[in-house]
Amino acid sequence: MGPDWQIGRVFGIPIKVHLSWFLVFGFVTWSLATGYLPEVLPGLSASRYWGMGGTAALLLFGSVVLHELGHSYVALRYRIPIEQITLFIFGGVAQMRREAPGPKAEFLIAIAGPLVSFTLGGILLGLVATVNTGQGLVALWLLLGSVNLQLGLFNLIPGFPLDGGRVLRAGLWAWSGNYHRATRQASLVGQGFGLVLGLLGLGLVLGASTGLMPGPLAANGGWVALIGLFLFSSAKGSRRQATLKAALEQASVVDVMAREVATLPADLSVADAVAQHFLPQGHGGFPVMDEGRLVGMVAVQDVQALSQSLWPWRRVRDIMQPWSPAMETGRDASALAALEQMQREDQDRLAVMENGQLAGLVTRDGIARFLQLRGVRM
Repeated sequence: MGPDWQIGRVFGIPIKVHLSWFLVFGFVTWSLATGYLPEVLPGLSASRYWGMGGTAALLLFGSVVLHELGHSYVALRYRIPIEQITLFIFGGVAQMRREAPGPKAEFLIAIAGPLVSFTLGGILLGLVATVNTGQGLVALWLLLGSVNLQLGLFNLIPGFPLDGGRVLRAGLWAWSGNYHRATRQASLVGQGFGLVLGLLGLGLVLGASTGLMPGPLAANGGWVALIGLFLFSSAKGSRRQATLKAALEQASVVDVMAREVATLPADLSVADAVAQHFLPQGHGGFPVMDEGRLVGMVAVQDVQALSQSLWPWRRVRDIMQPWSPAMETGRDASALAALEQMQREDQDRLAVMENGQLAGLVTRDGIARFLQLRGVRM
């Protein structure tokens, strides 16, 4: 998603803010300080309005964090690791390291966020109705309560990747038994809702610009159009990713691996490895052998990390990544499982082992070529 900064940790999950968050934080603070607060609390100073606006904006984004923590808590109950929660221009996202194990888990994880928002909204609006306190607190509770209800309702729009779209996917998954087909169908619905929101936003902007609608609707229309565009593009990407995963799930490692594998001896100098293998063969990396045993993997990045003046004096074994189970896969694994392993272990290639011997090499580039030859876009 681009540059972000960690601001805390909850349940062991890093909470981060994306660069784009500062833009929307400034906009929300400005709109509260110059619009909502002077209207509901007249007679205060400008500095107080801005201070209250900034505080309210932080609390609003705190509500978004709680919404995402609702998803994350249920996901952790299903032993799904959470990479991080990131606040960005359109709200927040909990980045899960793997998908739900089944439709029930998918439904419960998806619905947890809106339930948290509805609970917060109900409590805060209940306080407005029952507690007699200062006018400033009442205005804050009313704002936060209303926004939480709106956050819950918006996220229940049945278009993937919104929470409602994940609920829809859970239902389609349970009905068809096919996760990837359910994802494609829910993503198509998400594209439809994104298109509708985009057109609605443009209509509001055009109406306000021609005088047919109140001027403030232009700003609201711009945000609605941006949200629609974001939803459409996210749903389109999710649909393409589901198609890609379905193609890889049906292929085995044998279908995508290179059978003729060049290896490097561990005692070869780095200079000779570059001159005799990296440059003429054009590969990004090689398995490393020592006395017939696979002992590691060396890649272009490992060579680049070593000063060129040292290339003649260092051996491949000095710069290689020592061998670990994370660098290998079996012939019977699916191509999708191999790709997910490479992503999870931050590897660009895996050795395919059979009876303890090197039988092939599967790489990200090889998987990409496999998909391109079958007309599947990455």
